[in-house]
Amino acid sequence: MGQAISFHAPHGGADFLALRKGRSGQREIVYDDGVSRRIVWQVEAAVPEGRLTDALRLAARSLRIVPALLDELKKRAIPVARVAG
Repeated sequence: MGQAISFHAPHGGADFLALRKGRSGQREIVYDDGVSRRIVWQVEAAVPEGRLTDALRLAARSLRIVPALLDELKKRAIPVARVAG
């Protein structure tokens, strides 16, 4: 993964989801609500980037992004650990 992949909520909010490579070299998922909440999860397994991208894309379309993201990750059996937020 050479660059970050990001999604903005289409419903007019400032919500933002991104997939990036963290300092340790592992992939991270970042959620930011644009005001006060920022959460970072580390992806704990080797998962094809397409599966992660699909989960982020679907979650970003939801009104409740964080619960939708966790649900999409669970459906795809993608293990994550919260590291910040």
